[in-house]
Amino acid sequence: MKLNIAYPATGGQKFIEIDDEKRLRCVYDKRISQEVSGDDLGDEFAGYVFRISGGNDKQGFPMKQGVLTNTRVRLLLRDGLSCYRSRRAGERKRKSVRGCIVGSDISVLNLVVIKKGDAEIPDVTDVSVPRRLGPKRASKIRALFNLEKTDDIRKFMIARTFEKNG
Repeated sequence: MKLNIAYPATGGQKFIEIDDEKRLRCVYDKRISQEVSGDDLGDEFAGYVFRISGGNDKQGFPMKQGVLTNTRVRLLLRDGLSCYRSRRAGERKRKSVRGCIVGSDISVLNLVVIKKGDAEIPDVTDVSVPRRLGPKRASKIRALFNLEKTDDIRKFMIARTFEKNG
């Protein structure tokens, strides 16, 4: 099973493959948004606590929160629900999704670091990825940087940089 571990505090994320079935037993029969101890996943994750945030099965069907099974089901989905994007107004479609309970047929499991352990995970907790885009609205920029009304927000805007070719 592949684990996609994300650390929102720094923006880092890493793809780790674990083949040992004994180490993966701790995540089986857990649901989306439940917590998993990093000690059970391996010694390199000692002290960490992860939250299961989703995943895909071996055929690529996504896990859906609220579907309390570990198999695949076909649901009638509409606009605004996860796992579906409508093409027309009012359109509904029956789509296959996987339940929110982790089983052995999951190929990718998404984990989010809730509590950081003693050791650093390379490329996840030791690097800081800068924000690519920032807020556009003035009040949101003020809230992000704790600015006053009198401060000039144009100095604090986060914008993409374009490199000219040629």
